[in-house]
Amino acid sequence: MNFKPRYIFIILSLFFLIYSFSIYIKPLTITEDSRFNKEIASEGRLVWQSYNCQSCHQLYSLGGYLGPDLTNIISNPNKGEKIVRAMVKSGTKQMPAFMLSDSEMNSLIEFLKSTDASGKADHREFNVNEFCMIEKK
Repeated sequence: MNFKPRYIFIILSLFFLIYSFSIYIKPLTITEDSRFNKEIASEGRLVWQSYNCQSCHQLYSLGGYLGPDLTNIISNPNKGEKIVRAMVKSGTKQMPAFMLSDSEMNSLIEFLKSTDASGKADHREFNVNEFCMIEKK
């Protein structure tokens, strides 16, 4: 079979248009995740940034190394929302107590829920040394 360059160009252009159309249609087929509220989660991201949480904590193994990775903290059976609320309010040896308002706290929890729902982090195990610093096992 002998294809002329014009036919190859037409076929490739057609494939390009079909692919481009499918990319723009895909966002219309994505459904909202009912596990969290997107608007409140975006406010929680602003709380996360305004209190500079990423300087000590990580999301998806990116961020500071002083505190633990919080990507999947909400779904962790040993931790969860209640522990996060208690830690933020009372603090620890290394982490100061943050006096967040109820709306800021709820927004932060919603942000962590959305982060948890979006994927899994690198589940490396860490030890806490005598100086309350996080070390890799």
